[in-house]
Amino acid sequence: MMSAVLICLALAAIFALIYLFRHAGGPQSRAKSVSKTAAVVALVPMAGLAGAPLPILVGLALGALGDFALSRDGQRAFLIGMAGFAAGHLAYLWGFLELGAMPSGWTIALIALGLSAEFWLLPRTGGLCWPVRGYIWIIVAMVAAALGLPGSLWPVIAGSVAFVASDFILALELFVLRDARLKRFASRALWVLYWGGQALIGWGAGASLNAG
Repeated sequence: MMSAVLICLALAAIFALIYLFRHAGGPQSRAKSVSKTAAVVALVPMAGLAGAPLPILVGLALGALGDFALSRDGQRAFLIGMAGFAAGHLAYLWGFLELGAMPSGWTIALIALGLSAEFWLLPRTGGLCWPVRGYIWIIVAMVAAALGLPGSLWPVIAGSVAFVASDFILALELFVLRDARLKRFASRALWVLYWGGQALIGWGAGASLNAG
């Protein structure tokens, strides 16, 4: 079973590296869509074989859907991608509650973080203000649940924080940064955090739980 988990993880990592070094920050293409989407699709069987609960598998699958949409051009594709990721965060929230998440002292700090995002980010989003606002608070709820997980699930906690950090960088890339070199660097940094976060969530939700 462990060998199958490692094979799936290795396959996902290969696609992730292809996307990182050949496509991150570059123009849209079929190859870009394939590598980006496959890098997360391959994490679904990995997480299932590791023993992750169903909501985590759903969250990963929705993340792959969001990746495919965001690898395409146009506002419609962007909104579909955002909806996919928002639904994925809600699936993770459900999964974290099943894994024993409890209220923690981090909640107040995360609410303050969400309010600060409303202050500096929303004025830059134009007609996307309300979808972005909803997405912000879904993220806040998800990471609040993650930070309330038992310590034995530290990979899931770390992965959730990395996922949120990647969303922060994505917001900078889309709505703040203008320099092409900075945007390309941001694309690569957010991909490392995002894919690494997804892999930690998928693996950790099963392996760490079973180990406990």
